[in-house]
Amino acid sequence: MVTEEQVLAALSVIIDPDLHKDIVTLGFVKKLSIDQATVSFAVELTTPACPIKAKFKDEAEQVVMALPDVNQVKVTMTSRSAPRQTKAEGLKNVNSIIAVASCKGGVGKSTIAATIARELANRDFRVGLLDADLFGPSIPTLLGIQQAQVMQQGQLLMPIDADGLKVMSFGFLLGDAPAIMRGPMVANYTQQLLNGVDWGTLDYLILDMPPGTGDVQLTIAQTVQLDGAVIVTTRATLSLIDVVRGILMFEKVGVPLLGVVENMSSFICDGCGKEHAVFGEQTSSLSDRFGLKTLAQIPLDARWAKTLPTNLDDSRFGQLVDAMVRQLGTLSAQKFAQPEVATSPKEVTIRWPEADEWVIDNFTLRSNCRCAACIDEYSGVRKLNPDDIPSDIHATGSVCLGNYAVSITWSDGHSSSIYAYDLLKQLGQKTPEDLPTQA
Repeated sequence: MVTEEQVLAALSVIIDPDLHKDIVTLGFVKKLSIDQATVSFAVELTTPACPIKAKFKDEAEQVVMALPDVNQVKVTMTSRSAPRQTKAEGLKNVNSIIAVASCKGGVGKSTIAATIARELANRDFRVGLLDADLFGPSIPTLLGIQQAQVMQQGQLLMPIDADGLKVMSFGFLLGDAPAIMRGPMVANYTQQLLNGVDWGTLDYLILDMPPGTGDVQLTIAQTVQLDGAVIVTTRATLSLIDVVRGILMFEKVGVPLLGVVENMSSFICDGCGKEHAVFGEQTSSLSDRFGLKTLAQIPLDARWAKTLPTNLDDSRFGQLVDAMVRQLGTLSAQKFAQPEVATSPKEVTIRWPEADEWVIDNFTLRSNCRCAACIDEYSGVRKLNPDDIPSDIHATGSVCLGNYAVSITWSDGHSSSIYAYDLLKQLGQKTPEDLPTQA
């Protein structure tokens, strides 16, 4: 009869492509039992919507079935679930809460949030969508929910069912009236939406954040235990500058960032069929600029200018959700060791635990800032004149941003510098003759 050791050895050849370790080492194999020639076990994934779930199951069945004396293999696919640490009764049975933020209005954040929620719901997951924008709630219009009657059970509001998607919005309570409120009222209504809705059991709750990075956004991020955040932007310079503010806000409150969605990236001309970049040709990727993964580039499409359809019928949205979910699973399973950042009047040193050390002089680092204020987004030409950099330039503060970048504040008042680890590595490995010199 086959042994447990043989089964685990066979399963150890299956490698998670995101975590780069085998599923046995990662602790994914659970409840292994052997009954004569039948082997049963569960594979516990980091998140329910893992897009490689079917691949793992097929591979597990094949490698175990190939063992001698095995006639049947029973594989159950499950996902990790832990009670949410919250006092809000309505959120206790929500597995993952993901915020979708834009930091600037008008970039299509609500459309992306609704699209993510609808795509997950269409895959038969239990999904909720919370519209937290009190002054401009868009979700009722996007989903075509008119004159919804919100019911209350006990102290909790009951979400509206929209073709299998649970939805709550201040727009349901407000109707067509304008939201005229001051700070205390805004805080009270925000708390009611966050803590006063009975979501039941959900795999995912998608939180459509209000635009900006002010008190309301900080209150939401600090009130709710967010498992990750997605930032939506366009290639417009003003939007890219605000992305930096959003990254720093989420890092300040300890919310892991899953990546960036570049919305309205292009459009297809109905006359010539050519794809045109809305904000000019790309001179660098958003991943290079911010260090964050670019989850998707979504073009302009007239179909999404009206009510969002129940069946999205667009592979790009599926790819967006797959990329987001894989990042969520990776971050939840991976413990990342951040580097130590040391600053001095002459240089910045990045020290990794038991690994590399990169030393970069202050002038070189400041002159290589890739923010929208220092580089023209359309041409790629550097707007920052090296002659304008003070001779005594030095870092006044630094923050490690998750597993992707370092933010540095400079003595000349510049505070939007985000350096991806790949860029720091390049600068740190260059010889002095390869680096720019100060005039």
